[in-house]
Amino acid sequence: MNTRAISKHCSVSTSHVERTNLSVRMHLRRFTRLTNAHSKTLANMQAAVTLYIAFYNFCRVNQALKKTPAMASGISDHVWKLNELLIQN
Repeated sequence: MNTRAISKHCSVSTSHVERTNLSVRMHLRRFTRLTNAHSKTLANMQAAVTLYIAFYNFCRVNQALKKTPAMASGISDHVWKLNELLIQN
């Protein structure tokens, strides 16, 4: 068993989860409290969440890390532009 993976999971706290929830609510109107914005289908909701997660991990630079989460984990070597994220090869 990988002890590094276990230690990373042990460092998750309520404040990290709440901060993630706030980020999602701020960027995706359909999750904002007391709003009439919603997805008409489950497929639309899944597409919106998938696009947000991809944008958050590949396009948005984290202020503390000075790079994207994908770059920090070694998945990507550069900050993706939005058109790079949306265009399929």
